[in-house]
This record gives sequence, C-alpha cells and structure tokens, in this order.
Amino acid sequence: MHIDLNADLGEGAGNDEALLQLVSSANIACGWHAGDASTMRQCVRWALANGVAIGAHPSFPDRENFGRSAMQLPPEEVVANMLYQLGALAAIVKAEGGRLAHVKPHGMLYNQAVKEPELAAALCEAVRLFDPSLKFFGLAGSGMIEAARRAGLTPVEEVFADRGYMPDGSLVPRSQPGALIEDEDASLAQTLSLVRERRVTAIDGSVVSVNAQSVCLHGDGAHALAFARRIRERLAAEGINVQPLA
Repeated sequence: MHIDLNADLGEGAGNDEALLQLVSSANIACGWHAGDASTMRQCVRWALANGVAIGAHPSFPDRENFGRSAMQLPPEEVVANMLYQLGALAAIVKAEGGRLAHVKPHGMLYNQAVKEPELAAALCEAVRLFDPSLKFFGLAGSGMIEAARRAGLTPVEEVFADRGYMPDGSLVPRSQPGALIEDEDASLAQTLSLVRERRVTAIDGSVVSVNAQSVCLHGDGAHALAFARRIRERLAAEGINVQPLA
C-alpha cells in the first residue's frame, strides 16, 4: 500500500528544506499569498534534490491576508490570475531542469472552489489551457474533483491530516471551533483512518467516506516538522509507503 504526502511550502515557515526530505509532493507558493521568486527557486532546487514532485500553489491576489479572504472574481480574471502564477513557477522549474507535476489552489481559492462550481471550472480551465497533463489537487469527494474530470484533467483527491471535517465532507471553516486538530495523536489517528479505512469522523460524530490519494501536511505550524516525522514513521510501521503519484 502507498500514499502521497504533500505539503504547502514557500510560505515563510522556515522548515521547507527539512520537510522536503519527508514529503513526496510539494505545493510551492507562487507569490500571491506568500513567497517570491527567490523562495520559489530555492524550494524547487530542494524538491529536485529530494525527488519530490513539484506543484504550483496559486492563490487569490491577497497577500495581506495570506490568501484567506473570500473574493468573487469573474471567471476570465480567475483564469488569467492562474495562468500568471503557473507561468512564473513553471519558468523556474524548467530553468532548474525539473518538471511541473500538479496544481493545488491555496486557502480561500481552494475552499470556495469546493462550494462554487463556476470557480472550480475556471481553475480547471486555466490548468487545461496551461498544460492539461498537470494533475489537479482538490478536496476528496468535492465538486473540484468533478470539475477536473469534466475539463479532461487528472484529479487527485486530497485529504487533510490536521483539519476537522463537516458532515458533508468539506473542511470545518477556520473561523469555527474544530477547524484545526491541535492534538498530534488525534491527527495521526485521523490520518490512518483516512488512508487505511478511507473514512473520517466529522465534528458531529458521523462517518464520511473518502477516497484518499494524497494527504496534506501543513508546513506552517509550530510542530509541522516533528509531526511530519511522526506520520512517516507510523505509516512505515503500518507498511504504507510514501511516494509521489504516478
């Protein structure tokens, strides 16, 4: 059995190089919520050195609020914004001798796309126009996955080790209690349930079925690196190999 572990990097947490020795996929911030050209280039170099799949982590134009502000933008503007960010990272990846493998929207851009079909379609259209061979990461079981399929992309159903789940399979909004799982043991147990049993317990106690293809480990928490090591060790003990998606 195997699973992909991904982390959002280039966001100023200071542990990117170490995390890239533990994950199999990296989502690199493209400068609109965090990061800059130098940070992107360094993260790309570290990813290549560790054999980690490189992905773009585009955002709403919202650096002031780390890409967590809700926005209502016309689809054409969303497509243009995506192309701008993908192009910036792809140029760096190409210059370093690598290949861009996937796209994972960041923050509110991701969360709104779970609920808003038009936004999800615009994101997928941008990826299709840029490079239809790129995988598209979206919340497992959500409309993002269906939008990717309709656009002819390869969707990757993503689950979260340290986020609470709603009964409908969406993530608990960060503004609500239970959005983040602070206890490492609880987060580890959720990860194993997601990967082995393909299910997760929502905040109301109900059980939600999921198709876990990649597990997100947030790289910006105080204990992100230590927790990433614990997950790798526990998965290995369970006979689950960590590897990039084919």
